[in-house]
Amino acid sequence: MIRVLIADDETLMRAGIRLILENDPEITVVAEVSDGRQAVQQIRAQQVDVALLDIRMPGGDGLKAAEEIAASTNVVMLTTFGEDSYVAQALKVGATGFLLKDTPPQELINAVRKAANGEPILAPQITRRLIEKHLTTPDNGSDARRKIDTLTETERNVLVLVGEGLSNTEIGERLFMATGTVKAHISRILPKLDCANRVQAAIVAHEAGLTGR
Repeated sequence: MIRVLIADDETLMRAGIRLILENDPEITVVAEVSDGRQAVQQIRAQQVDVALLDIRMPGGDGLKAAEEIAASTNVVMLTTFGEDSYVAQALKVGATGFLLKDTPPQELINAVRKAANGEPILAPQITRRLIEKHLTTPDNGSDARRKIDTLTETERNVLVLVGEGLSNTEIGERLFMATGTVKAHISRILPKLDCANRVQAAIVAHEAGLTGR
């Protein structure tokens, strides 16, 4: 069972998301809250696999909450068009990805399932745009290149495909590996890169010049 928390200051939005998600028998909404502070409290009090956080909420925004909980919970930001800079900040502090608030119901369910497995909820082209516009560091990628020098050749090949936004299954098919082997490689790659999740690893890959721009 995938345990989900929804944080949004709009009651109808929370109710709509709950209704959609609970159509899937393997997803349960364990908490609904109206601001980031409440989200952090709930996640510290109970197991939550995926937290859906609105970016801007009165009384405690989703960005601050994401920073506090991303190390222990898969965080997906709820956003609208035109909030790229906020999304970029959320990714930088460890969010798994983002969803537009008008995401179709089945895509929302699929996204929550992917997030529960630690897979990024980002289209590759959007990831590149966000990184190029908001997340590139001023050191011309030297820190990122230093980090990837610690990887084995196989880990580097896996990282390239993580940077391109591929899922574990897709990476396995591309590199002729079992999905479990891909997961094992990623679990070794993240601490070497000092990354909390795949999205942050994709940022490192991009900054190091491993992925197409």
